[in-house]
Amino acid sequence: MMQFHVRSEMSYRVLKPSTIILNIHALRTSNQTILSETFQVKPSIRCEEFQSVSGENRFVRLDTGKAKELLVSYNATVQTHPTIISRKDMEAVPISQLNQSVIPYLFPSRYCQSDRVGRLAWKIFGDLSHPYQKVVAISDWIFENVEYLRGFTNSETSAYDTITQRAGVCRDFAHLGITLCRALTIPARYFSGYASHLEPPDFHACFEAYIGNRWFIFDPTRLAPLNGLVKIAAGRDAADASVASLFGWVQGGDIQVSCKPAVSGFKPWTHRQSTQRGLSLDG
Repeated sequence: MMQFHVRSEMSYRVLKPSTIILNIHALRTSNQTILSETFQVKPSIRCEEFQSVSGENRFVRLDTGKAKELLVSYNATVQTHPTIISRKDMEAVPISQLNQSVIPYLFPSRYCQSDRVGRLAWKIFGDLSHPYQKVVAISDWIFENVEYLRGFTNSETSAYDTITQRAGVCRDFAHLGITLCRALTIPARYFSGYASHLEPPDFHACFEAYIGNRWFIFDPTRLAPLNGLVKIAAGRDAADASVASLFGWVQGGDIQVSCKPAVSGFKPWTHRQSTQRGLSLDG
């Protein structure tokens, strides 16, 4: 169990009255408790918090009105208590027995065209029998074969592009992991969050795979410890979990993000540990 202080601050220049939808609030789950939080927008404008259709992700809709400049800040102290399960205690769940809510995470989506990489996925990972072993192998393969390269991709880059170009950032690594999992009939979804020990500090993306009736976190970038993550959102891909969606004529400015342990004694979860035991922040 750990506590983290998370903070994000974003500025916007508004050229015409517009709407901004933000997804920067930490989630409330059985494995993540918000001890305190504040959300501020300067100057004061109309704000409305609402949840996604699935009832999990927390959004805030901002009506810019006549404001020309906006400064948005979010601060929270969050307590996480991940569930850790040994690989030998996980059992594969056939699709016929999956919870209905999990089924959509088997299908191709905008950025995760799993129907286009099936032959490749089965050729590389098909001989592995245990689903957790497959996902670990997928994460390792992405880390070893895709270069982490800032500025190489954009908001239109898909997993199929990444597997072709072999370069990208955390968003692209997550999309590729999701895509390869779904191609192997393993449900997978996008994970966005705050990340401790991430340099430079920023919002971070990784992915979750559904194994043995539980969602487990995987990060092919290996840039942040899995037990140092604070969950913001989940979705089929980044389209469902975008930090900011702009509707109108708005220009984004500076972004500052931080995630720091609130108390001493934090021991980062190593890659070696994650190969034999899964970590979950989802109940």
